[in-house]
Amino acid sequence: MSTPEPYLALALQTACHSVNDAATPAASRARIAANIARIARQVVAAKSFVGPDVRLVVLPEFVLTGFPLGEDAASWSAKAALEIGGAEYQALGAIAREADVYLAGNAYERDPHFPQLYFQTCFLMNPAGEVRLRYRRLISMFTPSPYDVWDRYVATYGLDAVFPIADTELGRLAAIASEEILYPELARALALRGAEILLHSSSEVASAVVTAKNIAKQARAAENLAYVVSANTAGIAGTDIPERSTDGSSKIVDYHGRVLAEADCGESMAACAEIDVASLRRYRRRPGLGNLLSRQPLALWRHALAIGNDMHPANGLLDEHGAPQSPGRSFFRERQQRMIDKLAATGII
Repeated sequence: MSTPEPYLALALQTACHSVNDAATPAASRARIAANIARIARQVVAAKSFVGPDVRLVVLPEFVLTGFPLGEDAASWSAKAALEIGGAEYQALGAIAREADVYLAGNAYERDPHFPQLYFQTCFLMNPAGEVRLRYRRLISMFTPSPYDVWDRYVATYGLDAVFPIADTELGRLAAIASEEILYPELARALALRGAEILLHSSSEVASAVVTAKNIAKQARAAENLAYVVSANTAGIAGTDIPERSTDGSSKIVDYHGRVLAEADCGESMAACAEIDVASLRRYRRRPGLGNLLSRQPLALWRHALAIGNDMHPANGLLDEHGAPQSPGRSFFRERQQRMIDKLAATGII
């Protein structure tokens, strides 16, 4: 396994111009195209300004479209979900080629195997414009996930596609979406599959005080001996939510949990820092108190977590015949309430 030379990663903090108020699917697609064109200019300009050793650029969560605000699954899919290999992905691939970077981001996406649904997808493109990694968000409040159609999803794609790792010339890369950074189990699952750099596309409430997500970014990096490249939006326009609520705190965290660079508010390329995979690999192979990965009693956690095996069952969006069904918005709230009721009944909460 060859080890990359040090390079720069950029968590590009760019604004989201949502499609929620688009009157028609055609108007929505035009706005998405304009968003991609603006991002293309920013990526190329940022690399030109910073230097040719910018090799990795991470974009914020759902930066092309915003997120659904009351739209049902069918209407949001028509308005905002991308086709695999479609025009939007081709345009994103062109950015990676023109800038000669690995480009990571996040979008809503249709899947021909699950036409009733859409998934929130983290992607990674190589400098040839090819998709090297496709991760579907597993933990979401209002978006279908592979866990909701688990049996059919694993039968279609296999377990490696649920926790994908891209072994690249930049190191071994994996993706985490938004608030999933709060769940240590997911980052640990990726680290145990070899992930060295966690690509975190987010659109989160930024604050002058410490937030749970910003604590989690440092914690996930330190406990897994991995870099975290976290890109947040520079606000979301086009909805009634105050635009600057989700603005700021894009950052790069090293494998000790130290923040190497962080953006303030507004569109910014300030969250740019060096990734040294050789140093990370040396540290992971070094015996000592700080080598947390090597000190994990993994079988112990299997026993400890078994208590929750039946709390949140899989396949919630498969009918009695194993066919996927499109969820109403109430499905997600009702499922969460059932989970709360189970936790209360067993005395966990």
